[in-house]
Amino acid sequence: MKRLVKIGEYQTGIKNNICDVPGVLVGHSTVIDEFNKTGVTAILPHNGNLFKEKVVAASDVYNGFGKSIGLVQLDELGTIETPIILTNALNASKVANGLITYMLKDNPEIGVTTSTVNPLVLECNDGSISQIQNRILDETHVFEAINNASDDFLEGAIGAGTGMRCNGFKSGIGSSSRIIKIKDKEYVVGVLVNSNYGASNGSELIFNGRRLGGLIKDYNLAHEEDKGSIIIVVATNAPLDNRQLKRLAKRTELGVARTGSYGGHGSGDVMVAFSTVNKVLQSPSYMEEKVIRFSDAYLNGFFKATVDATEEAILNSMLYAKPMKSYNGTNYKSLMEYRELFEDLLEK
Repeated sequence: MKRLVKIGEYQTGIKNNICDVPGVLVGHSTVIDEFNKTGVTAILPHNGNLFKEKVVAASDVYNGFGKSIGLVQLDELGTIETPIILTNALNASKVANGLITYMLKDNPEIGVTTSTVNPLVLECNDGSISQIQNRILDETHVFEAINNASDDFLEGAIGAGTGMRCNGFKSGIGSSSRIIKIKDKEYVVGVLVNSNYGASNGSELIFNGRRLGGLIKDYNLAHEEDKGSIIIVVATNAPLDNRQLKRLAKRTELGVARTGSYGGHGSGDVMVAFSTVNKVLQSPSYMEEKVIRFSDAYLNGFFKATVDATEEAILNSMLYAKPMKSYNGTNYKSLMEYRELFEDLLEK
């Protein structure tokens, strides 16, 4: 996909999305009909058996107005052992049930001869656009999203992003990546967001440093305060431990703030970060292990890259999203319909 907006000075990966981190895969399952505009997005930290080879991870909850599943064990043990699933708020439990079924398929020992499994499901409320009480998503959509996972993917109103809106405009899934060069080595940080926050009439929106709120005069939505949530997933191939990954996750909220959000009361802002190296085995044969850990003294580049990539991913989630009519007839415009307000800030 063509790069639409440039944030910061770091070089992006080839795809400019989270799959620039080697081994990371993303897939979608999308449902669109008259009443339902929703779906599932799956992020696979690697294409092996995640229960047997877990990845080091951490989470940060900037504002806990949310119904995500799996964060307690993630924070306690510092690992992820299933695909990361994004979906809508009222479907989180049904989707978690489907994810457990998926994990049991390849790991029949779960809960019998080994520990139970910790499904990681992150959610946003798409009830403004989709009739969320229908709760139509089930394990078939989880399986479809995981089976569709590849090393590149579409952004915008697709998968879990189908029914999302950001600052009143249609939004959804957005992603971006950065390459960090330190001495003779290169590392990648990739960010994926499901953006669903902000004042409903665009009054707070900042686009690449320009305050668009006062310039958007004719938007048809009545003013509502910042609410609705954002999920952010950060991946890297740098050998960061759980503590360092939590520090990385925290920095994503700075990227959210750059787009005009102040983390409103009704906006659940949940971040997860993981590293693809130093995998943790479910059944190790050794008692002690040696791991490589990045030096804290060199983390600043990762912090800056994460903030920049988060901001760009959020803008991409709106720029790639097409306009959509909600189940109750409300029209959510594409931000691109207002591109004359920021045309000079786009990549040529």
